[in-house]
Amino acid sequence: MQLTKDIELLEGLPVAYIRSLDALAVADLHLGYEGVMAKKGMLLPKVNFKKIMETIKEAAEKTKAKSIIVDGDIKNEFSEVDQEEFNELFDFVKSVREMKLEPVLIKGNHDNFVERYREPFNLKIYAQEARIGDYLFFHGEELPCEIKGVKMLIMGHEHPAIGIINAAGRKEKVSCFLSGTYKRIPLLVLPAMNFYAAGVDINFQSRASLLSPVFGTANVDHMRAIAVGFGSTMDFGEIGKLRNQ
Repeated sequence: MQLTKDIELLEGLPVAYIRSLDALAVADLHLGYEGVMAKKGMLLPKVNFKKIMETIKEAAEKTKAKSIIVDGDIKNEFSEVDQEEFNELFDFVKSVREMKLEPVLIKGNHDNFVERYREPFNLKIYAQEARIGDYLFFHGEELPCEIKGVKMLIMGHEHPAIGIINAAGRKEKVSCFLSGTYKRIPLLVLPAMNFYAAGVDINFQSRASLLSPVFGTANVDHMRAIAVGFGSTMDFGEIGKLRNQ
């Protein structure tokens, strides 16, 4: 789906392709998730890394992009770098470079201590936000600072999804992009890539309950939900209208 002349939301994938940057944009991978959960007593099948890499490989083959921008939370644990996170971070960098993609990381609130891998992995790492071309990437737990003159703001953090009531009356969540504005500047919220991130069903949540302070100003009810699932990408329209369905 073509969001703008420069941005394509790749069909069926939680990935945006930005043509002028020749870059893929993703967010909220939470690498090492299963290992961290296991130490907390929750055993999960180790599928997150595999699913993420399959998605990125498909996106890279479709676009022939030269870089991949991870818009925050490449890892999962807050207070340290767990061994599982380190292993998967190493494998991630190695794998995307084998796909001819150069990784760029904008730090999120889960990305403490990743700076120590800047030199050994030769990584580009930005704290909280980065102006890349005409775009400002920021994770979203803090408000963006330097917004003057940017074409679009791109963030993660919120793990957006929409809630859908099926025929049996059960609510299901489908990950989505959110497209709207912040202080009159176009804003794109990326869905989480993490396999286990069911997401926040935005149409069932109050504005006050959302994580990012951006939604203190950006009117989420006027934002379009572009759902990603079941091999397709579909525009469900404004969140405000979905609340009544």
